Amino acid sequence: MSVYTVHEPPRHRRGDGDALAHTSRFVFVRDGFHVWAFLLTPLWMLRHRLWLEFIACALLVGGVTYALRRFGIEGAGGWIAFLIALLVGIEASSLRRWKLARRGFANVGVVVGDDIEHAERRFFDGWVADERPVAPASPPVMRAPAAASNEIIGLFPQPGARP
Repeated sequence: MSVYTVHEPPRHRRGDGDALAHTSRFVFVRDGFHVWAFLLTPLWMLRHRLWLEFIACALLVGGVTYALRRFGIEGAGGWIAFLIALLVGIEASSLRRWKLARRGFANVGVVVGDDIEHAERRFFDGWVADERPVAPASPPVMRAPAAASNEIIGLFPQPGARP
């Protein structure tokens, strides 16, 4: 079973009059380790259009490799690239969520499913059930405060009583 976060696109874009067109643009992001983000970090970032993250990763790997060569440490550049790729594999879900938040997507829920299709079905079944019009609740009834009493409520003895 995988856990997915669900992100709703902003409403001000094209095709908002049609609810089906709007729901087709929802994005489901799976939590967990992403193997392809670890193995092919730059290509994975470009595939998911993580432009800022790609540039930051390239600058970080290049800068650290350059600094290590300046200090005379030649073989550490590969290890640095490996550790950054491992970090991207672990945090791939968060990178995608940050990108969606920058684009104005709202995080509308979390759903668990065997695969993405099952998760989508479970989410939209619950989402449609929540969207049904509900009769407005009656306003809360205001009651008069209870009369003041000298008794203490609970497991405490009354004031002035013998133990």
